Amino acid sequence: MPIATVNPATGEVLKCFDPLSPEEIETRLQRAASAFTRYRLTSIEDRGRWLEAAAGILEGGAASIAEMVTTEMGKPISAARAEVEKCARGCRFYARSGRELLADEPVDGSAVGARRAYACYQPLGPVLAVMPWNFPLWQVMRFAAPALMAGNVALLKHSSNVPQSALFLEELFQRAGFGDGVFQTLLMGADQVEPVLRDPRVRAATLTGSTPAGRSIGAIAGGALKPSVLELGGSDPFIVMPSADLERAAEVAVRARCQNNGQSCIAAKRFIVHDSVADDFERRFVDRMGALRLGDPLDEDTDIGPLATEQGRLDVEELVADAVDKGASLLCGGRRPEGAGWYYPPTVVSGVTPAMRMFSEEVFGPVASLFRVGDIDEAVALANATDFGLGSNAWTQDPAEQDRFVRDLDAGAVFINGMTTSYPELPFGGVKESGYGRELAAHGIREFCNVKTVWLGGG
Repeated sequence: MPIATVNPATGEVLKCFDPLSPEEIETRLQRAASAFTRYRLTSIEDRGRWLEAAAGILEGGAASIAEMVTTEMGKPISAARAEVEKCARGCRFYARSGRELLADEPVDGSAVGARRAYACYQPLGPVLAVMPWNFPLWQVMRFAAPALMAGNVALLKHSSNVPQSALFLEELFQRAGFGDGVFQTLLMGADQVEPVLRDPRVRAATLTGSTPAGRSIGAIAGGALKPSVLELGGSDPFIVMPSADLERAAEVAVRARCQNNGQSCIAAKRFIVHDSVADDFERRFVDRMGALRLGDPLDEDTDIGPLATEQGRLDVEELVADAVDKGASLLCGGRRPEGAGWYYPPTVVSGVTPAMRMFSEEVFGPVASLFRVGDIDEAVALANATDFGLGSNAWTQDPAEQDRFVRDLDAGAVFINGMTTSYPELPFGGVKESGYGRELAAHGIREFCNVKTVWLGGG
C-alpha cells in the first residue's frame, strides 16, 4: 500500500511520501536508543511540562489540525476537532497525574524481613506503536502520553493512508520540548514492522488494529520475549430492555453506531432489543438513521462523511449484500450514492442469522444489525455470541438487570445507559479476540514499565 494522502471525499491523491530506506530506519533506531539513555533520567516535572505544552499546541491549532485529519480520512470536521481536543485532554491528564500514578508502592518491610521494601515503576525503553487510521491522532495519543510520561521513547508506524497525521505527531512532540529522538515517526510499509520489532533496541510494542494484525504482532513480540498491548476489533452489543428511556436510547444508539462514520472499534454494532419495546425502538432508531445527512466532511452540517478507503467501502458492501442475499431485510440505506468519494449511507439490517457473515464479522461502517430477544438471558447470550469482547452498552433502569449486565457481559467495558467511549481516567481494552492489555488510566501508564521490587536491609 503506498504511503499517501488520498482524499476519501473525492478519491484524489493529494500527496505521496517515500518510505524510509533500511539505512534510514537503522538511523532512527540508533537515535531512539540514544535518546532513551538521556530521557529516562528526566524528571516527572519536565515530562509533565512538555505534555502540557503539547496540549497547548493542539488547542491553539485545533482548526487546521482538524482539517488535516478530515482531509486524510474523511471524518466530519466537528468530529475531527473533538479528536484534537481529546488529545489535549489526554496530555493534560497524564501531565497532572503522572507523579501519583508512578509513585512507589510501599510494602510492610517487617513482613519481608527488610528495613524498607517497595515496588517502583521504571521505563522499559523504545516502544514500537503500530497504529490505525480511524482516529489518527487519538489512537496514538492513548499510547504516547502515558508512555512518554513514564520515561519511555516512542517509535510510530502509522497507517499508510494518514502520513501527514503521523508526521504532525512527531513535530508536535518536538515543538513541545521533548528531546531529539524521543518520539519518531517511521514512514515504512507493513513488511518492515517485524524486523523493527525484533530489533533488541525495541523493548515493547502496542498495536491498535485488526485481529489478524494483532495475532501477528503478538506472536512476534512473544517470540522475542517483549511485552505487547493489543487493542483489536469489536462487535459491541447495544442492549435495550423494557425499562429503558427509549427516546434517549434511540438517540444515543445513532451516535454510538455512526460515530467516526461508523469506523470505530467501540462503535455499537449489534442492537439487541427486548420484544416488548422492539417495534417502538426500531421506529425511532430507523427514522433517525435515515435522517442523517451524508456529505462533504468539511461542511459543518454533515453528519456522515465518506469511508476512509475504497476497499473499506467494498468490505461493507459485501457484508450487507451477503446478509440480504441470505434473507435479511434492509430497513434503511444499503446502497451507495452516486458520485465521487467513498460514501456509504447509514444502514439498518434486521433478520441477521448466524449463516450471514455480518453475524460474526465486524462491519466497519455505518451499518447496524437489529435483533429481538424475549428476556435478559437471551440478551446476554446473544451479546456474548461473538469472538470479540471490547465494549458493551445496556439500557435499563432496573438495578438487578444492571448488575447482571455488569457481571455477565463478556467485554472490557460495560456502559449502562450511556455510549461506550474512552476517557483518560478509565482503563481501555478488551478480551477474547479484541485483544489484551490496557491503555489509559493507571493501567495504561504501567503497561510499559518495569515493576521493580526494591528490598533494603538493615546492614
